Amino acid sequence: MSKNAIHQDEERLARERRAVLRLYDAFSRQDPDLIDDAVTPDWEDIPPAPGQGPGPEGMKPIIRSVISAFPDVQIVVHELIQVPGKIAVRGEITGTHEGELFGIAPTGKAVRFRLHEFHALDGEHITTTWHMEDWYGLFLQLGRFPAI
Repeated sequence: MSKNAIHQDEERLARERRAVLRLYDAFSRQDPDLIDDAVTPDWEDIPPAPGQGPGPEGMKPIIRSVISAFPDVQIVVHELIQVPGKIAVRGEITGTHEGELFGIAPTGKAVRFRLHEFHALDGEHITTTWHMEDWYGLFLQLGRFPAI
């Protein structure tokens, strides 16, 4: 492999990492529009949240609701594993529950819950995200569960 090809691969990996970190920045920097720089217009988020629409526009209300519930929300990446076109993330969401979340009134409790995601990328943007958050762990910390 030539030095030029290696350099191009390294640049692609860096662009893909930036896209994934930008997705999390949309939450931590409290700017839902940052997602536009992270994902493709036809990005798939699997599974979607209840009522979530398609693409980045469908995710922006979700980001706003998380920010409203946890004004100091941060997403901390503990581990990122990458091959060209794919990134796996083990992370943690932290914040203080100061706004309603899924019908649960603010508790004022500081929480942290796990996040596991797998992202498919096109060299610059995320095309698909498969994710799992530890909502059960969050609800245990809050001492409340949403009404079904």
